[in-house]
Amino acid sequence: MAVMTEPILGLASLQRELAAGRALPPLERWNPKHCSEIDIRIARDGTWFHDGRPIARRELVRLFSTILRKESDGYYLVTPVEKMRITVEDAPFLAVLLDVRGSGRDQQLVFTTNVGDETIAGRENPIRVDANGSTEPAPYIHVRHGLDARISRNVYYQLADLALSAEHAQADTPGVWSCGIFFPLGSAA
Repeated sequence: MAVMTEPILGLASLQRELAAGRALPPLERWNPKHCSEIDIRIARDGTWFHDGRPIARRELVRLFSTILRKESDGYYLVTPVEKMRITVEDAPFLAVLLDVRGSGRDQQLVFTTNVGDETIAGRENPIRVDANGSTEPAPYIHVRHGLDARISRNVYYQLADLALSAEHAQADTPGVWSCGIFFPLGSAA
C-alpha cells in the first residue's frame, strides 16, 4: 500500500484551509515536476477507491476532490510539489441533489455533488446529455475546470419532470432552463 505523507501532499494544511471556508486551491498555478501514479480510482457510481478498497473517510474524499485536475491525458491529484495520475471510470463526480430556484427561463438549477460541490447550470456550467450509442442517456453537468459530474438517475428524472411541464422555444426537444440558457435533455426525457 502506498504511503501518503503530510510533507509531500500538504494534506493537513490544505484540510485546515478548506475547513476555514477558503476557496479551492489554485491548481492552475501548480505545475510540479514530480509526476507519478497512485492506485486511486473513482468508480462510475462516484465511489473513491485506494488500493482496491473504498476510501471510507468522507473528509479525505472531499479533500482529494479539491486537488483533482483533468489534463489532456487523464486525471491527476495535484499539489505544489507532486502530480499523481489516478483512474476515473466515467466522470469524477456524481450530481446527487437538485434544487430549483425560481421558475421559467430565469430559474436556477443548483446541483450538489457527492463531494459537496454546488454548481448552478448556466453558460459556464452547461448540462449535456450523451447518447453513448445506447438507449439510456448519459447526462452530465460541468462542475469546474474541465471536471464533470454525471447526473444521477433520480436527479435526471427531476429534470425530465421539469422539461415536461416547461414551455420553451424548441417544442420538439424536451429540455430545461437555467440562468436564461436552454439545455436539451434529448428524446429520452
